[in-house]
Amino acid sequence: MAGWKGKVMILCAAMIVAGVAAVAWGLPAAHRLQGFRGILAAVAVLAGIILALLGVLLLVVPGFFEG
Repeated sequence: MAGWKGKVMILCAAMIVAGVAAVAWGLPAAHRLQGFRGILAAVAVLAGIILALLGVLLLVVPGFFEG
């Protein structure tokens, strides 16, 4: 069971890193790109924020979504 919790922690850390990376790429890109590409960059920022917050939540409170 301990190995499973370690994998979940690694997954949560990967979610946080991917979320921060999406925000770091998307913020300047949303201002630089025009039209539909700028909209996609802004959506990537929103998805990155959600992903990072979800990763932090699951890392801090591991059984949050369990009944």
